[in-house]
Parts: sequence; C-alpha cells; structure tokens
Amino acid sequence: MTLTTVDIIAQRLFEAGCRHAFGIPGGEVLAMMEALARAGISFTLTKHENAAGFMAEGTHHANGAPGILLATVGPGIANAFNVIANAQQDRVPLIVLSGCIDEDTQLSFTHQVFDHKAVMAPITKATFTAVEGASDLMIDKAIAIATDGRAGPVYIDIPIRIATAPHAAANASLRKPLAAIAPAPSAQLQDARAKLAASARPIMVAGLDVLYDDGAAIELKAFIEQFQIPLVTTYKAKGILPENHPLALGGHGLSPRSDEVVLPMFTNADLVLAIGYDPIEMRDGWINPWDPTKAIEISTIENTHYVHHADLSFTCSIKEGLKALGDDLEPKKTSWAGGEIAQAQQQLIERFNFEESWGPAKIIETARHIAPRGTIAAADTGAHRILLSQIWQCHEPRSLLQSTGLCTMGCALPLAMGYKLAKPDAPMIVFTGDAGLEMVLGELATVRDLKLPLVIIVFVDASLALIELKQRGTQRANLGVDFGVTDFAKVAIALGGNGVVASSDADLEKELHQALAADRFTIIATPIGRKAYDNKL
Repeated sequence: MTLTTVDIIAQRLFEAGCRHAFGIPGGEVLAMMEALARAGISFTLTKHENAAGFMAEGTHHANGAPGILLATVGPGIANAFNVIANAQQDRVPLIVLSGCIDEDTQLSFTHQVFDHKAVMAPITKATFTAVEGASDLMIDKAIAIATDGRAGPVYIDIPIRIATAPHAAANASLRKPLAAIAPAPSAQLQDARAKLAASARPIMVAGLDVLYDDGAAIELKAFIEQFQIPLVTTYKAKGILPENHPLALGGHGLSPRSDEVVLPMFTNADLVLAIGYDPIEMRDGWINPWDPTKAIEISTIENTHYVHHADLSFTCSIKEGLKALGDDLEPKKTSWAGGEIAQAQQQLIERFNFEESWGPAKIIETARHIAPRGTIAAADTGAHRILLSQIWQCHEPRSLLQSTGLCTMGCALPLAMGYKLAKPDAPMIVFTGDAGLEMVLGELATVRDLKLPLVIIVFVDASLALIELKQRGTQRANLGVDFGVTDFAKVAIALGGNGVVASSDADLEKELHQALAADRFTIIATPIGRKAYDNKL
C-alpha cells in the first residue's frame, strides 16, 4: 500500500505509545481517522469534542502516552477550545488533529472556514500545518514539544489535499528524549545546601511538574525521608507520596479550612522547598505564602508567574535538582521537634471529620472505605471536589483525576472513560455534581457503547452549590444557581446502565458493592439537600 501523509502521522503516534483517539469526524478528517485505525489506534466517537479531549487525557494518565483529539473543521475545533486550554493549564500532552481547507480553495470558499492556528496559538505549545513530504519530521517534532519539559497540547492542521498525498517511508531515526538537566555547581547551590543542612523546620510543597520528570517522585520520597521534611502537594500531585506516610500532609489548594492548618507551617518554617510546584492550582490564599529569603525553588521552567518567590531558584530537572541539593549531606533523624507534623495531620483529620450520618463527606468516606485499594477516582469541578480532595487518600500518583488549572465542569465522566479504556481492569469511581453530569449526559450513551462498567456517584442538590455558597458569603441574592431535579436513576436505565438512589449510608454501602461488581455502568444518585457544604470547605 502506498503510504500517505496521514499514515506517517498515525504510525509515529503509535510508536509514541498512543492506542486511542477520540472525537467527532467530518469529511475533512476521514482520511486521518482511517489512518489511525490502520496504525492500530482505535477511534472512539463521542458526543462532544470537549468530552473527547478529556477522554484523551484520561488515557494519558493511564498509559503515559500523549492523548489524541480528532476534530473536524470549524465547529469541531471551536468546540474543542476549552479542553485544549485545559490541557495547557493542566500540563497534558495532547495531540490535536484537524483538517483544513486547501489554501487555493479558501480563495473562493468560506463555508466553516476560519484560521484554526490563530485560534489555537494562545492555548497550545505549538501549531503546525502539514506540508507535503515532511510529515515524519512534523509529527516527531509535535510529539517532542508536547511531552518535553512542561507538557502541553500541540495543534496540527492537515490540508485535505496533503492528507492523502503520497509520502516516503518515515525517517527511522526518531529524536531521542532530552537528557535531564542538573543544576550547575555554583555558589547559589552551595548556599542552598547549607540552608538545607542547617534547617530544623523545613517544609516542602510539590506540584504536578513532578509527575512529568521521570523518576522524580521516587527521588522526592527519598529526599524528604532523608531530611524529614513534611510534604504538601497540590491536588493534581496527590499520591506522589502515599498519603498515609508519616511525612504526608495531603493535597491542598482550594480549601480555606485546610489552609488554616497548613499555611501557618509555611510561615513558621525555617526553610521552604517549592519542588515542581506550579501555583496555577491554588486559590488566592497561596499568593506569597512564605518569606522568599528562606525559600528554595526547583522548577522545570523559569518562574514568571510571580505568585510566589524564592531567593534561591534553580531551573533544571526536578530529579537532578533534588539529587544535587541533597547528595552527601547528613540525614536528619527528626525535624519540627515540637511534634508539629503529627499535630497538623491530626488537625486535618479532625477538621474533615464531620460525624454526619449523611451528606457529601459521609458519602466520600463510605466510598473510600468500600472501594478496593488502587481505585482510581475522578472528581468533577464543584464543592464536592474540594471536599473529596481533602478526604480521599491517594497512595499512587495520577489516582485522583480532575481539572485543576482551569477547573472545567463536566470533566470527571470523560476522564474516567478514557482511563478505563486504557486500563480496563482498574477499579474506578466517578464523583460528580448533578450540574456537572447534566453537562455531559450524552456521553453516558458512549459509556454504554464502550461497555465500560463505571461507578458514577452523583451528589444531587439541584444547585451550583459552590457558587451559591459564594453568593451567600458575599450577601448577594440567590440568582442563576438553582435548577430542577433530574431522575438520574431513570436516565441511567434509559441509556442502558443501572440506576439507583441511595439516601442513607446503608443504602450506599449496598449499592456500591453491587455497582463495583456490575458488568455495565451504574449511576448512584445521592440526594444531599441544600447547603450541604456549609462549614465543610
């Protein structure tokens, strides 16, 4: 068979580990979709491009390969804008493939035509237009840009005529991954090492960039154990240290209730280490939370966000930076001699132990208790996500999926779908608010078609609870946050799944056991009533 441009692109993506692509086809991308199938990459038809992008992200968290989103011209690309922006903010390597009208045709044809690359440029790491005879170079470059350093989305326009143009076999020499960069020996590095050696009350905050530096999580665990440093993570970085570890303080960022415990530790510390930490996940309480003169920062890119500062800052590999900082220094037996680490851990437990017989916290606790070890959770955006991120313990990285930089609603179900496709044996629970699920109800039909036995817990309060809480907190009138109650159990049954209602802890325990053993998806609707999150976030 004669190789074409799209064959070369598909083959390279397969070689990069990609096995799934998601989207909605149009005439301009049919050749690309067929080439993906020929290369061994299955295509999943979704109901919306935004959900397709989150499914692609889910596969990435499961297998480490870039996600693939296929969107047709015009409305397809326009619909995908949000999830591509989300990939940029959440550091997701996402390859976005689309067609475009040939340039000569555009001179006299305007239907569905706009400048895709101009729209994509601000929310991607790079944009490309395929040219005849060089698709191997282009796709190799696109994959490298998407995955190197701080990961992110890359957009590729494929003109209709170029898509099926003959192409020579791809150059066999793929670009090798960049070598991990270590910080250069310097007086600044010696100063940092001296501060670490002298510290009696160090604390570390680590972020999602640790996930993208090979071996960094292992190095980080060894480092904090060597120097007895308590660890705070962002939500997306939960699990880089098992959260039952004696030095783990859990994930934080959006909960004032938890910040009241952990932020004073940064004030009282004599050394703060910001490791792979991107404050894009944090609320405004984390602006300048420490004295820069006592801070050391290790980041893969230069700090230009100005949310926090550190007098000692190193732009390098996270893994190599930690090694250079700690190598040959004497281990510490203890830190925080007043027992502050254990006290903070206990305070956090108490602050999120509401002793309620029913409500969102009880639902999360029950699910955590019943779910088998290794269960992957996906949380939608809303009040329940903040609460769940404090209560749900993670023992492995990438075991709590959510949108953290952009905080997009409607993400939890498609994230779980993509993950489950890539790792069918992984137990999964989706936690979503009723408004978030209503945004993506159509994808339940996709779940049915894919035969994915997902467990979906819906917090039913018929309100945008987090926004309503903010309205009341600022003495504003209730406006634009209430909606009717959907019978999610009947919706699930109508779309080929199981649907039940759990209104008590006993109900939930019974239904969860059955749902985890079911051969199809199950929605468990959990009515929680109005104002269920008051004094819990």
